Amino acid sequence: MSRRYIYIIVIFVLLAVSLWACFTTTGIGGFQPKTVLGLDLRGGLQVILDAKVAQGITVTRQELEDAKSILENRANALGVSEVNFQVAGDNSIVGEFPGVTDPKAVIDTIRQVGLLEFVDFGSEDQNALMGKTVITDEGAANAAQPTPEPQATPSADATATAVPGITEKVWHTVMNGRDLKEVGVVPVPNSPNYEISFVLSDAGKKIFSDYTAANVGKVLGIVLDKKVISAPSIQNAIPDGQGVITGKFTREEANNLAVQMRYGSLPIPLEVVQTRLIGPTLGVDSLNKSLIAYVIGFVIVMLFMAIYYRVPGLVADLAILTYAVIAFAIFRSIPITLSLSGIAGFMLSTGSALDANILSFERMKEELRAGRTVAQAIELGWKRAWPSIRDSNIAALITSAILFWFGSTFGASIVKGFALTLALGVIISVFTAIFVTRTFLGVVMSWIKDPEKRPSLFGL
Repeated sequence: MSRRYIYIIVIFVLLAVSLWACFTTTGIGGFQPKTVLGLDLRGGLQVILDAKVAQGITVTRQELEDAKSILENRANALGVSEVNFQVAGDNSIVGEFPGVTDPKAVIDTIRQVGLLEFVDFGSEDQNALMGKTVITDEGAANAAQPTPEPQATPSADATATAVPGITEKVWHTVMNGRDLKEVGVVPVPNSPNYEISFVLSDAGKKIFSDYTAANVGKVLGIVLDKKVISAPSIQNAIPDGQGVITGKFTREEANNLAVQMRYGSLPIPLEVVQTRLIGPTLGVDSLNKSLIAYVIGFVIVMLFMAIYYRVPGLVADLAILTYAVIAFAIFRSIPITLSLSGIAGFMLSTGSALDANILSFERMKEELRAGRTVAQAIELGWKRAWPSIRDSNIAALITSAILFWFGSTFGASIVKGFALTLALGVIISVFTAIFVTRTFLGVVMSWIKDPEKRPSLFGL
């Protein structure tokens, strides 16, 4: 009995945390649960891009994945939240932009070339350079001879500002991203930070060796699409064509920068073959109708459980409500992008929670008819129903895994959303059916005097 009440305390603590996650709007300590609606509910833009390569050239999966990463970085620069890119099949990438109001800006951004340059900034302030838009003389890049001493020269056509207080300057491009041979991410010893290592091609090694030998102590910035993303200083001459970019990079930041350096421009040419603009009105209408249908079905099922199974049914109703709160809290905390198909998966998993309760209650009834006490019937009912509950839910999880793989492989985000919410819902439903319902039922039965003499309480 004491253990049962400990379980009750654990359940109520979990329920309180879940309710907070469901309704909070402020979060705590940087953790902010939020409801993320998918493209079909929120409205926005869907773009399909195909790789356009010469006949006979095969596009590799890695090239598509690298292109996807670059496109995500470019889209995030637009301030588009919850942007989603997926590799679809062997030749396409599908992009989804919930809440987008300017499709042209999105399409222009994902089409841009993406030029990576190593730029000489002389003795400029490294911190002031970071994030600035600059003008470069990229025509001097990839020269086969040693690079002369760079000089910043004024330009009559310049429109950008390199650093505060210095306007209309054109900075010298020492070399560009085509001279990179390898780029990697390595951890800094005895530190949580990471560095970016790189290896240059033979031509780049010659340029880099001559330049670094003549410019120790000066700033060699890394510029992507004319924006400074890193501004390290040259510590010493680098004759072997290998270098390390230091900075207080997290693993994610270092990986992102490595991708940008490796493929400042897209590794394969992409062409926008289809765009589809989805209005938010349709999404809101679909969401409202789906929720109304879910509430109606939920109420009918709860009434059935209460009428047919009486006290155990009422306890199961409480457990199902607990399941719904916990599931929604997890969806907000991860967060999971909810689409109509994802909501359908969640609704279907609710049925799994009821199935487990029904199997257990029917077994419990059989034990009561056989003359068992209520405590024995509850224990044996759950124990003997468990193999059926386990097998049915394992089958549901296997199906979800197959659907998720299918969605990931062929770019069917609708299928992925359904599979993910169904799998999570099944896992949570098993927990609530076995742990929550069983605990609640044991406590309620302990409050009833001589329950064996009142079979009507169990629908008998």
